Amino acid sequence: MKKQDAVRTVGPETARMLELGHPWVVADAYTRKWPTGNSGQSVELCDSLGRFLATALLDPDERIVARVLERKRIQLDRPWLTERLKRAIELRRHHAALDGSTAYRVVNAEGDGLPGLTVDRYADYLMLQLYSFAWRPHLKLITQILQELLSPAGIYEKSRPQKTRELEAVSDNKNYGRLLAGKAAPQRLEVLENGLTFLVSLEQGLNTGLFLDQRRNRRDLMTRVKGKRVLNLFAYTGAFSVAAAAAGAVQVTSVDASAGYTDWSRDNFAANRINPKQHAFIVGDCLAVLSKLAQEGKRFDVILMDPPSFSTTTKSRFTTRGGTSDLVAATLPLLTDNGLLITASNHQKVDTAEYLKELRRGALQADCDLRVISLLGQPEDFPYPVTFPEGRYLKYATCVKSGSQAERRKQ
Repeated sequence: MKKQDAVRTVGPETARMLELGHPWVVADAYTRKWPTGNSGQSVELCDSLGRFLATALLDPDERIVARVLERKRIQLDRPWLTERLKRAIELRRHHAALDGSTAYRVVNAEGDGLPGLTVDRYADYLMLQLYSFAWRPHLKLITQILQELLSPAGIYEKSRPQKTRELEAVSDNKNYGRLLAGKAAPQRLEVLENGLTFLVSLEQGLNTGLFLDQRRNRRDLMTRVKGKRVLNLFAYTGAFSVAAAAAGAVQVTSVDASAGYTDWSRDNFAANRINPKQHAFIVGDCLAVLSKLAQEGKRFDVILMDPPSFSTTTKSRFTTRGGTSDLVAATLPLLTDNGLLITASNHQKVDTAEYLKELRRGALQADCDLRVISLLGQPEDFPYPVTFPEGRYLKYATCVKSGSQAERRKQ
């Protein structure tokens, strides 16, 4: 390939963002003039004056048409990839709190200088996910290097379909994972998190059944629930519920729209020798269930909600942007005074300030005073560059309800 075939010129706005350290080139009028290239090809990014900016991975058919690998000229080869993967592994060894956990992130895409690629560890297995097709031509080499560095029992890839929103409700039993190397994992693989056992699936479903970025937040929850009644909305496979029950919550009520995930949740309770019959499991739309629980006069000391960014059931449609305030307003009447409302969002396009505004709107709707006492994000194995604000996507707010403003006005 001629050198000029590997050079791509970016517009002034993109050049400024790259100089500030942002790792993405988003399609625009300038990138549409680029010569034809192949997904996975490494290219040199230059400004209009021909000044070199970065080496990037080309993905010409996507909205993000190039992702920065290095701010110097490099060869995307075995030595370079080995060095990057070693650096990611060392960060976890030195800086991540992984005691009692065999499930964690090994490579966090942009946060480890491998944009669009993640690698997760589940006990003796690794799971790769490609968020950019540009990594597919390099997948075999990455797999070989990971085998050399970590000696896993097996390595899986879980594909990320384009239209995951439409697929979410029907994907529970479909196999999106495939074995790349090594031996197959059990259908339900046991992993440890904070000393607790959870069952994951490396083949079935869009996700594995355990969101690793909430590990530290579940540990935080465990310090707050002893002797408390806990309601877990959008419970998924019950990881937060198990953490609460194991930490001494007197009763945990788990609500999810999926009967399959609710059964999985019960299995996670049983895997930790916690009798699921001593706790409550409700299959249904969360807003409808909240209304019914309110009519029954139920009250809780801790209410947790970690909804997906987007979900649809037969009764309602939820989106983080705009939907959070209504959910908070519906939740607060069920929470005791001085009780804890714990809310989480992984929506990358909703920043922390905007998310707190949603909580404020919900509190005002419910005529309650809500005070934030803790605001956390993702753990140390999910690093992000300071030049990449999109990398700080997880918001986990612990708030105290102080009762009705109307009641205080009467005092």
